[in-house]
Amino acid sequence: MTREEFLKCQEGMDAQWPLPDYMQGVKGHTQYRDETYQIITRWTADTPIAYRPHAKSPGSKSHLRYEQYSKATTVGETLNFGSYPQDWCWDYERGFIKVLGGPIREEPLDISKGEDSQVTDVDRAINTWYQRELAKMLGMKVSYISASAGWGESVHIRALRLLAQKEAKECLEAADADGRAITDNELLLILKRWPFFRNPWRKNVMQPGKTWVFSDTLGLLRDRQGDVHLTAPTRRYPQVTELLARWLTDRLPKEVKSFKFTSMNVNCNYAASLHRDNGNFGPSFIKAFGDFSGGHLQYWPEDAGGDLKDLQSDGRITMDLQKNLSLFNGNCAHAVEDFNGSRYSIVYFTVGCHAAIEQEDREKLQRLGFPYPSADEDPFELMRPPRGKGGMGEAPAKAHGSCPAYRTFEASILHENCQRRPKSAEEVRKITEGRVQPENARSFYATDQRRIRKGYDTPAVSESSAKDDEANIEFY
Repeated sequence: MTREEFLKCQEGMDAQWPLPDYMQGVKGHTQYRDETYQIITRWTADTPIAYRPHAKSPGSKSHLRYEQYSKATTVGETLNFGSYPQDWCWDYERGFIKVLGGPIREEPLDISKGEDSQVTDVDRAINTWYQRELAKMLGMKVSYISASAGWGESVHIRALRLLAQKEAKECLEAADADGRAITDNELLLILKRWPFFRNPWRKNVMQPGKTWVFSDTLGLLRDRQGDVHLTAPTRRYPQVTELLARWLTDRLPKEVKSFKFTSMNVNCNYAASLHRDNGNFGPSFIKAFGDFSGGHLQYWPEDAGGDLKDLQSDGRITMDLQKNLSLFNGNCAHAVEDFNGSRYSIVYFTVGCHAAIEQEDREKLQRLGFPYPSADEDPFELMRPPRGKGGMGEAPAKAHGSCPAYRTFEASILHENCQRRPKSAEEVRKITEGRVQPENARSFYATDQRRIRKGYDTPAVSESSAKDDEANIEFY
């Protein structure tokens, strides 16, 4: 192909093959966008694609390679024709590739959890390349990331969570220096970065036919063996936890400044079915984030228990969690409407067993910015119970008639409640040094570790036993 023929082929092509919207009209470089990684890592061997004809200038090796692999009609074919994931990123950010439909994965494939017979060459190529890219972002070797992963964490999950931890730490330091609240964009950055756990335990929120939801708990929980402790992600990624907690505490309106919480449910892309939470103490705050439409919270503020099928529609209110921060009683019936787009939500709440926490864990949560409730905290200080019995339990003797059954606050102005002042570089350094440090143990709650926590002397157990115990966590 001559230069003149090439230029003739390019006429009108930019309009037919535009850049992805998120590139905002600017072609990419070798530092690829997060959105690009999210797209490429979800492709399969059968994902149908089309290449822009003759997109690269003649007279170069890249032109010859492109002319060969651009004949492909699927991702599997383009790999066989000699292109690789880094090529796909480069070409996609320039509008040289179009995806023509499915199949596309809901999340990147973790080949360590798949059957070898079901893992394709495309899966292996993407997995190997993505691990190296994440390691490069972290300035670490893949071998170190693998060796430091906790039970249930693959290399790429560990790498993404380390990246979220690193970026959360940087956001906290920037907010300290500026004397400001954590912004919505900073919080959303961390939520997008965080790879969520496929949680099979929260059955009460699952739609029919679902066996898991994307949900993690940060802070305190009681596991299936009755032990009350910090979750493993809280200990491994403390600045992620601190950032999410600080987003709320810096925004609390004066009417609810005394709100306390022990835990945060962090959720991704599921519409919770109609349910009641299991034994929360006091009210909960909830907020949704992301680029989505729909997804309002349906809430029955006067629900006092009974069969969910008997709920009346005239007792329901609707909360727009994209625009508002809402205080509600999680023990009353609630559900999430269907939505389109990417929706994240955080629920700040107190577990009913909060008084059973060990002092070391309490102090750690307080250092992470959790306003921890006292053992004799009044659960109805900020919000009255629903009419009659049920909900949050029997009301104490103190009257709460003046409290509302729920509260809603316009989220866009709440950052003005932040009372922090700008810090010098030396002050920021001291704050950073005093932060809770990440713990990198393979497991925290194996049988021998539980016995040590309770003051017993016990021999070490096998790694397989540790794995079984670490996986034996249920969220309450």
